[in-house]
Amino acid sequence: MDSRNWTIATELILLGFSTNRNVNLALFPLFFVMYVITFVGNGLMIFIIFFNPRLHIPMYFFLCILSVLDLSYSSTVVPKLLEDLLSVRGLISIRGCAMQLYMILLLGGTECLLLALMAYDRYVAICRPLHYTVLMRWSVCYILTAFMCTASFVIYLLPSLLMPLELCYPNQINHFVCEVLAVIKLACGNIYLSELVIFSTSFISLLLPFVFIIVSYVCIICSVLKVHSAGRSKAFSTCTSHISVVSLFFGTSMIMYFGPSSQYSSNQQKYVSLFYVVVSPMLNPLIYSLNNREVKRTFVKVFSSLDVSR
Repeated sequence: MDSRNWTIATELILLGFSTNRNVNLALFPLFFVMYVITFVGNGLMIFIIFFNPRLHIPMYFFLCILSVLDLSYSSTVVPKLLEDLLSVRGLISIRGCAMQLYMILLLGGTECLLLALMAYDRYVAICRPLHYTVLMRWSVCYILTAFMCTASFVIYLLPSLLMPLELCYPNQINHFVCEVLAVIKLACGNIYLSELVIFSTSFISLLLPFVFIIVSYVCIICSVLKVHSAGRSKAFSTCTSHISVVSLFFGTSMIMYFGPSSQYSSNQQKYVSLFYVVVSPMLNPLIYSLNNREVKRTFVKVFSSLDVSR
């Protein structure tokens, strides 16, 4: 394309799910309820972990960070989505779109690393229980968390900051959020280098942590099969929640980011992204609370004390 024919966009239009106002109004209560569940569920999970001293162990420390990330992730996307469902056009400024895109990259990338870190925690707890208090002592947990946050910034956010894109007309994004794969379709000029960076980053952030998680659980399964049935059941119960969360988050993310480039702005991928942007943050606290006796016991204790105080 000749650069003299480029018209730089100053604002963007998020097409969302439909141009039909009645459809959007019908979708509003659905996403509003999902956001409330996400906010309350993750907020309660954070509160419960702080409330119960018995939950002040590395596994719940990482689970608390997961709830913070999910709450931040959902709050980055859903309020704007709700606003757009009630508006005539889903307008967003270039700066607002960039901030949303950067937050999604940073939070999503951090969650990938965190899920791998949680798998490592389970591996040490089950496969090397005698060394757990040394390998996962609090100083190590803090160092791993700091490394995770630093690596997330360097791997996921820094390339986007160093390679800003100029976006041209038509300024319509076939998405409900400023997803990098949808936004890049509006870039002026050749996007080969940007696509290469996205693929490389996706490989590092999705495939490598996923392989690490798979290897960790292969080791866990091999170790668990050597113990008696009672201990085997208890060991597996601590891993089922994490496996469910990993399957939902990584499965849909890899479909999105490892799909063909010609489908970057397709309706199919727009709906796939719903799972890791909206659905996963909502379900994660439910999955962990339903499969964890200690969390359920603390939940009942907290609300029982509230009833007594009344």
